[in-house]
Amino acid sequence: MSIAKNYIYNVIYQVIILIIPLITVPYISRVLGSNGIGINAYTNSIIQYFLLFGTIGISLYGNRAIAYVRDDKKKLSSTFWGIFILKLLTTSTAYIVFLIFLAVVGRYHNIFLIQSVYIIAAAADISWLYMGLEDFKKTVVRNLIVKIIGVTCIFIFVKDINDLWKYVLVLSLAELFGQMTMWAYLPRTVNWIRIKWVDIKKHFLPSISLFVPQIAIQIYVILNKTMLGFLSNPDEVGYFDNSDKIVKMVLAVATAMGVVMLPRVANTFARGDIEKVKGYLYHSFDFASYLSIPMAFGLAGIAEVFTPWFFGPGFEKTGILIGVISPIIVFIAWSNAIGQQYLMPTGQVRAYTVSVCFGAIINFILNLLLIRHYQSIGTAVATLVAEFAVTAVQIWSVSDKIKIRNLFQSNWKYIVSGLIMFIVIKFVGTVPLSGILTTFLQIIIGVITYFVPLFILKSEMNAKIFGIAWRLVRRQR
Repeated sequence: MSIAKNYIYNVIYQVIILIIPLITVPYISRVLGSNGIGINAYTNSIIQYFLLFGTIGISLYGNRAIAYVRDDKKKLSSTFWGIFILKLLTTSTAYIVFLIFLAVVGRYHNIFLIQSVYIIAAAADISWLYMGLEDFKKTVVRNLIVKIIGVTCIFIFVKDINDLWKYVLVLSLAELFGQMTMWAYLPRTVNWIRIKWVDIKKHFLPSISLFVPQIAIQIYVILNKTMLGFLSNPDEVGYFDNSDKIVKMVLAVATAMGVVMLPRVANTFARGDIEKVKGYLYHSFDFASYLSIPMAFGLAGIAEVFTPWFFGPGFEKTGILIGVISPIIVFIAWSNAIGQQYLMPTGQVRAYTVSVCFGAIINFILNLLLIRHYQSIGTAVATLVAEFAVTAVQIWSVSDKIKIRNLFQSNWKYIVSGLIMFIVIKFVGTVPLSGILTTFLQIIIGVITYFVPLFILKSEMNAKIFGIAWRLVRRQR
């Protein structure tokens, strides 16, 4: 399947992810409040550590490993079953450790138990197989169905703060159900073969090599909420979690190319075409900048008007947090292009590991220094600095292998257009309309004021995207 089609499928899924929280978050914010949202975010952050140690980088490794052997069904089948059984063993071990933790934990015992369904879902997850095969259609269709069912159940069963456990249960069961549905496609994809122990253990060390960077990533993704829970209070976790959700929703569209490109680059690298691999990187990085820079400017521009009507009373601080962390959309989009689309598929795991470990250390230190005095604002600043550090280290690590100028040659056009858009959006935000109308007006005008300057500046990426869109429209006539 072509990169374009896979990207479209992945964007469809990311748009679904974007739309669903727009439906559920305002409702959940009002029903559960910042305290309920904070408890869910805090307990889920703890569960993520068990997930992390249970999967030990296997899913990411599996994606790449499948891409290497996808043209040989015998090797494909052997690789799949070896990796899956290894993950089944590691996640089972993680669940046993979780049960020990549950026996000694003091708070939120029942919520933790419900959250543990995510560990079971991780054991059943075989989406990495289809990603390695570049078959994104199956995962998109499956996730669409599961998300719709999940949203419906939230509105039916979650009515007040006492239904927090129902909310957690719906989310975790939806995840498990979604993973189980992928097994229906398996008999047509791989053969059922007998596996020896050697076929399992040979995947352990390569997975571990990806486990270290995964740990580092989780430190500055999950530890933010864990440390806020310990050093502050659930309300601050709720404020930060909501801002993080909004930023990550927008970011998902900008980084959708990463999931698509990893198996394609891995397969190209396995065939020895290094120049083509570099070409993929230049194109992906430029596309990431084209999308992420206006998204960062736009989100920061609408945050002040958007937050009050979207989250409801009591979440004013979330708007400030969104403005602070919105630049990470650009940093993560860049590091996704370099790390996920170049360093990982070409086997440069060490450089990737160094970058995320450096970011994790900075994030941890800044959280310790800032949370007690600035609470969630401190965590937002720590996150911003950490993501910048990761990106800077990755750019430095590839500076001797690629032409850095080629990565950034068109960025000034995106920044100029994004800055014009930001100024216009802030001005529109002063229009005396209702919050919802003002936000939609900001978005519509913002999109126009981003693309018009790009046409004037003769952006190649902009011309290419609109050219593809125009050809698709003409075909439909």
